[in-house]
Amino acid sequence: MKGFCWILVFVVIFGWVQGDLQMGFYGTSCPKAEKIVQDYVNEHIPNAPSLAATLIRMHFHDCFVRGCDASILLNVTSSSGNQTEKVATPNQTVRGFDFIDRLKSLLEAECPGIVSCADIIALAARDSISITGGPSWKVPTGRRDGLLSNASEALNQIPAPFDNITILIQKFGNKSLDLKDLVLLSGAHTIGIAHCPSVSNRLYNFTGVGDRDPSLDSEYADNLRATKCRTQNDTTTILEMDPGSRKTFDLSYYTLLLKRRGLFESDSALTTNSNTLAYINQLLQGSLQNFFSEFALSMEKMGQIEVKTGTSGEIRRNCAVVNS
Repeated sequence: MKGFCWILVFVVIFGWVQGDLQMGFYGTSCPKAEKIVQDYVNEHIPNAPSLAATLIRMHFHDCFVRGCDASILLNVTSSSGNQTEKVATPNQTVRGFDFIDRLKSLLEAECPGIVSCADIIALAARDSISITGGPSWKVPTGRRDGLLSNASEALNQIPAPFDNITILIQKFGNKSLDLKDLVLLSGAHTIGIAHCPSVSNRLYNFTGVGDRDPSLDSEYADNLRATKCRTQNDTTTILEMDPGSRKTFDLSYYTLLLKRRGLFESDSALTTNSNTLAYINQLLQGSLQNFFSEFALSMEKMGQIEVKTGTSGEIRRNCAVVNS
């Protein structure tokens, strides 16, 4: 009993520790931090629910390059001339930077120099998915912001819509994520949107001779060509990744995969491996709550990729630039 009391005291004072992060990290230094993020998300995301997909995508892309360190937020500076992750091809359609900046301003007003941009991304991604009816998950905090950002790293390390299953497994494995994580994290595409360049080759020139990807359901492909990506050069039309269910975080994305209606080659690739296909079928045979629980575990795992803690990195005053 005495030992239990000491454990309870430790948890109350210091929070649950997960790796180098911990629950309630800002409990003393900025007690209102997480509530400020949550309140702002709850106020604005219901009016612009598509931002939820944007923010979780930003979190994903951030964590896959140099870990979850907000390196995706850094601008190109004239002094360095370095092309940052923000301008890399995978991130040119990422939105939500202004949203993170507004959150940072609120937190700087409350607790100057305390809350990292990396933690803001992680918290905002979780809260935005939750407020729109999706799963929630634990977000231990204490991440610090990175000092470097490189466009070529983003291009090479972020999973691409053209990746086959071998490349996907390698890229996820490089971040200590397994096949189950690959399937579950891809499930965020249930609320995702894309643009025609991500699928134009599948529709118009799959092998370089003006053909269509035979692994894509022909009726679905015809519909995309007729009503969405009418030309191979369309760069602006928005596509739903889970047509008819994009605003609902559910299992229909996986149902579409089995119907050969995954929008990206990387979506379709999940059905080409016996293990990933088995996970898809397991999810579809289970409940929505089971999917939420499993998705939450993979998000918690992803949110701890190569985090910077302690004295590594810094706490940026402005998320777009390193401190001078």
